[in-house]
Amino acid sequence: MLTKDTQMNRDQIEMIALEQLVPANHLVRKIEAAIDFSFIYSLVQDMYSSERGRPSIDPVVLIKMAFIQYTFGIRSMRQTIVEIETNVAYRWFLGYGFYDKVPHFSTFGKNYERRFKDTDLFEQIFYRILKDASDKKLISSEHVFIDSTHVKASANKRKFEKKVVRKESKAYEERLQNEINKDRDDHGKKPISPDKFNKEELKEIKESTTDPESGYYVKDERTKQFAYSFHAAADRNGFVLGAIVTPGNIHDSVIFEPLLDKVIEKQGKPEAVAADAGYKTPAIAQYVFENDMTPALPYTRPRT
Repeated sequence: MLTKDTQMNRDQIEMIALEQLVPANHLVRKIEAAIDFSFIYSLVQDMYSSERGRPSIDPVVLIKMAFIQYTFGIRSMRQTIVEIETNVAYRWFLGYGFYDKVPHFSTFGKNYERRFKDTDLFEQIFYRILKDASDKKLISSEHVFIDSTHVKASANKRKFEKKVVRKESKAYEERLQNEINKDRDDHGKKPISPDKFNKEELKEIKESTTDPESGYYVKDERTKQFAYSFHAAADRNGFVLGAIVTPGNIHDSVIFEPLLDKVIEKQGKPEAVAADAGYKTPAIAQYVFENDMTPALPYTRPRT
């Protein structure tokens, strides 16, 4: 039987608290229960004036807005603000009521430019939360898994300038030079001069005119774009133990050592490190063995 909803309750007045509208199993409730965000105040204290100026937006609210954006996959802070205005769960997470005015999207941008940019604030927050997880025995750095993923930059791949830049020296090159000279010395040969090793090499790159910090990434003939590489190390439970973001044209193997060094510094040395074939180089294998760790790398056919 066809039924028409003739009751329009849009103007119905209810006495209800915001707390009642957020489901018990909503992710924001789990985040709020797991993390005490008050530690952020001590991290940003020196970035704010204690005597002058108007009262600021609560810095914890600004950081929580970034949490909402990345946790729920919202593409921009402008859209995040739109979502917060109408989503009661997001308002609850920020501590806002029904009628509290949500900050303008430019507020986060201005605070980022004036206070947070060129600081390690977000990295400090990341490792502080990671420490809480570690203290609760949720993290195991016994086995570490390293990989990267490419994320397309918001830049037209046809808008670029060609530039000639100096090739970056790889982290292992100094060790390689020392090994070569040690071998020559063992065979009674004259060591090679450092000047010959450090000969400047140049290469031509494409630099985006829209987003110069991105890198031109080529996977195959169809996949050519400006992108970023997110290099991450995770434990067996999926917790990210360390992360480094680079332009998309930086090879994975170049970031392996600094990323693993960061994990060792923050979480301790793992027993084994797993990675895909992109990381299977003699320098990486030697680095892992010399630091008393076991490399778990896939078999690949000999290249020589």
